[in-house]
Amino acid sequence: MLRTALATLAAAGIACAAAPAAEQLQTIAPGVRVFGARVGGLPLDAARERLRALVDRPLAIVYRGEVITVSPRALGVRARVDRALRTALSAEPRSRVRLRVAYSPAAVSRYVASLARRYDRPARPAEVIGADAHGPIVRPSRVGLAVEQRTLRAAIEQQLVTGARRPLVLLMDAVQPKRTVETLGPVVVIDRAANTLKLYDSTRLVRTFHVATGQSVYPTPSGLWHIVTMQENPWWIPPPSPWAAGAKPVPPGPGNPLGTRWMGLDAAGVGIHGTPDDTSIGYSRSHGCVRMHIPEAEWLFRHVAVGTPVVIL
Repeated sequence: MLRTALATLAAAGIACAAAPAAEQLQTIAPGVRVFGARVGGLPLDAARERLRALVDRPLAIVYRGEVITVSPRALGVRARVDRALRTALSAEPRSRVRLRVAYSPAAVSRYVASLARRYDRPARPAEVIGADAHGPIVRPSRVGLAVEQRTLRAAIEQQLVTGARRPLVLLMDAVQPKRTVETLGPVVVIDRAANTLKLYDSTRLVRTFHVATGQSVYPTPSGLWHIVTMQENPWWIPPPSPWAAGAKPVPPGPGNPLGTRWMGLDAAGVGIHGTPDDTSIGYSRSHGCVRMHIPEAEWLFRHVAVGTPVVIL
């Protein structure tokens, strides 16, 4: 009886010692796939290594021949590999086992936003950059580009949870400019040598006026300016200049030096306005402003706006 008991205990000890080794030698049934990877016939350690390599494969995004890659770890990916393998061990041959993959939506959004900052190109509106004898010189508009962020986020998230790693194309939306050459609107070109003011609709001449410009000692400033203020029946306020020393403000009404309309420019103290002094029109008689016949200034006032470019040659 003693010998029998000792033999039984020895056999049990051998079995207990062998159990961990047997578990390590367990293999997954043939044809089993996890996360699209073939793990059938593999021991656990080899299957685990294969799955982790699959989850960690970088994503590729292609744009104009450039390949941009990002690591899943940078997107907060976490995969329950061990749980999936425990299920795979008990799965029937040729089964498909799901691997649960979590990620950080915030990290994905930040990454997509970083691509937008890198590849977005703002639309450029048409812009007046000068003028010559033929009219305004306009820099044409340019269509902008913007990353389709919602589409890209969805595509990245789909690859993270399925394990697919097909290259993604960085899709771009066209961003239309706010102004084109055709929709540029009014442009004023003033020629000091000829004492003319021409109104254009973009580059199409609308109307020509004779005006008065500045005297040689108070020249109308050349350059590209814009209308920044518009007033009906304005007050005339004496400017801080020697020629206006001692003058007092003049309220709206007959005899007001500004007539009935004022279109001030971003050139300090300079504007386009009507004048009661019709005899000055066609000459260089002003103190820097551009004078017009009062009815013509009123007409121009209705056809321009704050922001209208004014090129003075």
